[in-house]
Parts: sequence; structure tokens; C-alpha cells
Amino acid sequence: MNIEKVKYFIHLIEKERTGTPAEVAEKLKVSERTIYSYVHLLKNELNAPIEFNKYRKTYQFDRPGSLQWKWIKTGTTEN
Repeated sequence: MNIEKVKYFIHLIEKERTGTPAEVAEKLKVSERTIYSYVHLLKNELNAPIEFNKYRKTYQFDRPGSLQWKWIKTGTTEN
């Protein structure tokens, strides 16, 4: 999975400018199936409230918030 493409997909979702799954697949130069995999990742692994708005023809987050991508240090051990 190309993280840069996932990040760009998230950016398009935040701007509500993805277009249909086929259109966003073309923008990202991936298959439509890959877009569905990205949606699955966002919904099921990252718990993002993503939905497709059929009237505006775009993916969107259905409530305010943001995704946080960062490493969190949990502790150290010294030998």
C-alpha cells in the first residue's frame, strides 16, 4: 500500500473533492478496487467516519475530527 497515495486520498476527502470511486482511482493512478481498500483501511483500521455522499459525488467525513499519524513512544528499558 502506497502511504503517499493514502495521504493524498485523505486530503481529497478533507476537501470533499474525491469524485466517484472511479474518478479518484484515476486521480491517484490506482485501481477502483484499491480505493475500496483505502476506504476499508480508513473505516476499519483507523476508525475514520468516512462515507460516500451520492449527491455531491465525493467521499467525506461525516463528523468533525482529524486523523493523527504519528509515533508515540510508550517507554524504554535500559540494560
